[in-house]
Amino acid sequence: MVKLTWIPRVLGLATAVYGAAIVVRPAVLAEPTGLVAASGRPARGVAVLTRSVGVRDVATGLAMAVAPAGVALRLAIAVRVVSDVGDAVGFGTGLPEAGARRKSAAVAGVWAGLCALSALAAGRRG
Repeated sequence: MVKLTWIPRVLGLATAVYGAAIVVRPAVLAEPTGLVAASGRPARGVAVLTRSVGVRDVATGLAMAVAPAGVALRLAIAVRVVSDVGDAVGFGTGLPEAGARRKSAAVAGVWAGLCALSALAAGRRG
């Protein structure tokens, strides 16, 4: 039987890399969500919160990447999915611009769906 646990692990690594990019440069998330000042840069408070999201994404992504197959990996995936659903709802209802709300909710929702589907490939321990 072919092991497919690489699927959630790749999604986890992609999440962690994106999270690290947000930590280093908060504008990576702030710009497409419309959370930037007239200068085109995120305000200090936005940058702080954005970095927190980035740290969360690094942690949850790495958990998906390294958790043992089976229950532990499915749990890591579930945490990631809940985080993305929360982002979809929060961004989809709270961002100031309608276009940013739609796009951000869609991206977070699609990522939640991909990660949720990857649970089918989480395998069994042993």
